[in-house]
Amino acid sequence: MKPIRLISGFFTVGFWTLASRILGFLREILLTAFIGPGPVMDAFVAAFRLPNMFRRFFAEGAFNAAFVPMFSKRLEGDENAEGFAQDAFNLLAVAVLALVGLAMVFMPGLVWITAEGFYGDERFDLAVDYGYVVFPYILFMSLAALFSGVLNATGRFAAAAAAPVLLNIFACFALIFGAMSGGDVIRWLIAVIPVAGVAQLALVWVATESAGIRIRPGWPTLSPEMRRMVRIAVPAALAMGVTQVNLVVGQLVASKTEKAISWLFAADRLYQLPLGVVGIAVGIVLLPDLSRRLRAEDKDGARNAFSRAGEFTLLLTLPSTVAFLIIPGPLVSVLFQRGQFSAEDTAATALAVAIYGIGLPAFMLQKLLQPLFFAREDTKSPFRYAVFAMAVNAGLAFGLYPVAGWIAPAIAASTAGWAMVALLAIGARRMGDEARFDDRFKQRIWRIVAASAGMGVVLFAAIHLFGWAFGIPGWRYLALLMLIVTAAIAYFLLGHVFGAFRLSEFRNVLKRG
Repeated sequence: MKPIRLISGFFTVGFWTLASRILGFLREILLTAFIGPGPVMDAFVAAFRLPNMFRRFFAEGAFNAAFVPMFSKRLEGDENAEGFAQDAFNLLAVAVLALVGLAMVFMPGLVWITAEGFYGDERFDLAVDYGYVVFPYILFMSLAALFSGVLNATGRFAAAAAAPVLLNIFACFALIFGAMSGGDVIRWLIAVIPVAGVAQLALVWVATESAGIRIRPGWPTLSPEMRRMVRIAVPAALAMGVTQVNLVVGQLVASKTEKAISWLFAADRLYQLPLGVVGIAVGIVLLPDLSRRLRAEDKDGARNAFSRAGEFTLLLTLPSTVAFLIIPGPLVSVLFQRGQFSAEDTAATALAVAIYGIGLPAFMLQKLLQPLFFAREDTKSPFRYAVFAMAVNAGLAFGLYPVAGWIAPAIAASTAGWAMVALLAIGARRMGDEARFDDRFKQRIWRIVAASAGMGVVLFAAIHLFGWAFGIPGWRYLALLMLIVTAAIAYFLLGHVFGAFRLSEFRNVLKRG
């Protein structure tokens, strides 16, 4: 088999995802500054979450969990992979077009189900209005996800990883132009979202053509292969979309408190940075690699890939978790507190960031463990685990609301995330040695923990040293930069001293490209 460069792939996807997240931060900074927490932002978040939620089910979640392993194995075995991709494209296109049509008819009902607390005030009508414009975005993103799956399976990660950058570029220009023109800023933003979807689809479609795989629209056929893919995809819908479902449940609870959806959304954007850069990169690269190695009966290679992915995941996740627990206030203040985003909004959002930070390792580990099941075309087990995790999330979100108030959804999401990880880990034990971490991982994990803890001590001292600067306008940016640089240097040095990583490993990755 032609191997996928695993760590190089992680860095390629991680780099472009980081670029997308940074631009996404700029988008949210502009959104919170020009609009700010309140009815309009609450309505936009609820409307934009609808296509993103279904995208996880139809594209990046259920569909790709079924499509990528099957396509990868056909590619490895030279079994008409292009024809399989063509049939999958046609089936997905018709299914998502039907979904868009239904959503256009039942948009008020969708908003009511996902944000019932809006009903009776201006947020409901605004969310319905915005939903009609942004929902077609799911069609372009679902088809783009299929092309991205094809590219990832062939080891070409750059174009697929770069495509999401376009949405944030378009959105930032729309927000800035809307503000400069003196018009309704939110209208510019929602209008540009479907346009960005078309641009993303065009980018990955052209890249797939360049890779030698030609896909054209056609009438779908329910061949035995497509029926099998659908059977695999249906349970994967919930397994991969559990995070989105939990977010919607949280939104439903938070909609009872004004501004709460905006606070949770801002916090979600912050913890999604490491989750996107690391967790999504691992999931994207690991799934096709495991699928092809299992097809080639390369069990040692599969175990090595799984273990190195685990090291990469925790190497960047644990220090991020420590930072979210120790300096959530400075992070939120510098990123969002300006314009319509007040100090009160900063305090509320920082609390949510800290609680999401506790769940961050769990959200990351899900991305690592789920490919073990999907590479074996087992989506039923993750489906069962996801049902349990969603029950935990819903029970805690609604149950804790009378006591904890609007922050209950964040507590519930983090707890449910750890429940899901526990079930995935227990379920993977029956898969053999290739689903178990090797000795190198077991030695390094404790060193990564020690380096992260040491970084936390340094960061705690640094916040007391530089904390005074956050109260002086203009100085908070420099103060946060000093905190980040101090923490990064401490973690880098401690990690090298403790043996959590070796500098030569990074040099080798850079040499291989």
